[in-house]
Amino acid sequence: MSEAQGRQAEQFAYWNGPGGAHWVAQQDRTDRAMTEIADLALARARVRPGEVVIDVGCGCGATTIGLAQSVGPTGRVIALDVSAPMLGRAQERLAAAGMVEFVLADAAVHAFPEAVADLLFSRFGVMFFGDPTAAFANLRRALKPGARAVFACWREPAQNPWMMVPLTAAYEHVPRLPKLGPEDPGPFSFADAERVRRILTGAGFAEPELEAVDLAMDLAGGEGLESAVAYVLEIGATSRALEEQPAEIRTAAAESIRRALTPYAKGASVWLPAAIWIVRATAP
Repeated sequence: MSEAQGRQAEQFAYWNGPGGAHWVAQQDRTDRAMTEIADLALARARVRPGEVVIDVGCGCGATTIGLAQSVGPTGRVIALDVSAPMLGRAQERLAAAGMVEFVLADAAVHAFPEAVADLLFSRFGVMFFGDPTAAFANLRRALKPGARAVFACWREPAQNPWMMVPLTAAYEHVPRLPKLGPEDPGPFSFADAERVRRILTGAGFAEPELEAVDLAMDLAGGEGLESAVAYVLEIGATSRALEEQPAEIRTAAAESIRRALTPYAKGASVWLPAAIWIVRATAP
């Protein structure tokens, strides 16, 4: 097994194990926290009725719903994810949407029909490829000439306090997560704009455009500080750092996270800054 294959196998195990289960359990909260991001990415994609769209890393289906509404009954959405639990939740939510095809597969190697899609779309689903250039080359072959690619990805960790503030608080009690190298898959693996350009042009796309967007995320979902603490304990990097820790460690970490989030609380919301790229490219 190559190093890239090993990294991909780790991602598959996580998203079909505890990661996928946590995201399904927190699907409603996550959808609310990321509504603005999904809306921005969908607006930039300019989806038209009758188009065929590939939704990479569709997860629990939040963006698939928007894409299906945009393509309408004459279009089609190919919603693809490696996580069986998350894809199952998406299927439940879109059971009546006849224009959606659900595919449990790795987009990096899945045998898509050639030149079938007008748009490649993703909200945070493309940063986990073991070999991203090869993965995007595989996806490009599924696109028609002139088709668009539009996806959202996170910028630098320091620009994303929504993740780093609770994670740093948790590190007061547990070891740090393994440091990822610049080529390793992970939530911030596309933070470097030049790396994104190198990957996409290496995969055969035209020079991409990267739009920096700054926004805020309500970790509480309008349900108060305690809800925000519970949320970060169940999902994302903080959850991974605290996996399999004893109850007393988790309790102490929760108290530190509560103190760290308190300055961001405004009424029933807990707003923290977030920073993303919206990337747009064209298949020749």
